[in-house]
Amino acid sequence: MGRANAGKTTILQRVCNSTDKPEIFDGKGNKYFQRGYHDIQNELVFQSNPGFVFHDSCGFEAGSTQQFDQMKQFVADHAVTTRVNERIHAIWFCIPMTDSHRTVTAAEQKFFNECDTGHVPVIVLVTKVDDLYRRAIRELLDGGLTRAEAKERATEKQGELLDKWLGHVKHELEMCKFPPKGYVSLQKMHQEDGDCTLLMECTANVLNEEGLQRLLISTQQSSIGICVKYAVNCTLRNYMTLSLKDRLQVDVKHLEADLLSWFPNCENVSQFVIC
Repeated sequence: MGRANAGKTTILQRVCNSTDKPEIFDGKGNKYFQRGYHDIQNELVFQSNPGFVFHDSCGFEAGSTQQFDQMKQFVADHAVTTRVNERIHAIWFCIPMTDSHRTVTAAEQKFFNECDTGHVPVIVLVTKVDDLYRRAIRELLDGGLTRAEAKERATEKQGELLDKWLGHVKHELEMCKFPPKGYVSLQKMHQEDGDCTLLMECTANVLNEEGLQRLLISTQQSSIGICVKYAVNCTLRNYMTLSLKDRLQVDVKHLEADLLSWFPNCENVSQFVIC
């Protein structure tokens, strides 16, 4: 979710390790060929990783009251459904740094004040952070530095600008009725090797069910390291604790199955749904 040109599709491509556009299906599984029109009911699926199903809203700043109400009803309906493949598991809300002079718009405040997502966590994605690098260069040049000096200090200045604007976003949204559960800043998403590890970890950390954490971690293809981390922290440590505390003998086959459930596998028929 989020305003237009916030880099939403590019992020989804990085998450799914793809440079292709997603295929679009209606709610009944029929392929939809019209592009350029966004209906939040439609499913976006990348062939490189069909385990993820995405729903994309139109840009809020251009949306009508009717579109906002439709989005709100969609979230309400799909947050409570008992069918795991129709249920929304997480919401990524994109705020681009290309518009840092208006980091939190009235439309975004309306979402976080009026849209109760229940147990479905909302994570704010601060996107297009790379634009702050160019802004850092300009500010340093305006401050009297040479271009060589400005380039040398640009990364540090970019970090200062990111901290400033991210702090502003958090301040504004934490005052809303339904604030987000997490924040992630993303950069270099336009590059094919853009790293989504932090996004996956943040999303997993705010999920309220270990089963959903397993589903997300085993579906993502960004980092095998995340699979290892969660397999060790959430499964191996539990087995070790029970073994030491209660002196129980560990069933090796059960332990193996539990550990492998954190890793990608072709037998997983469930899908992780993100709005």
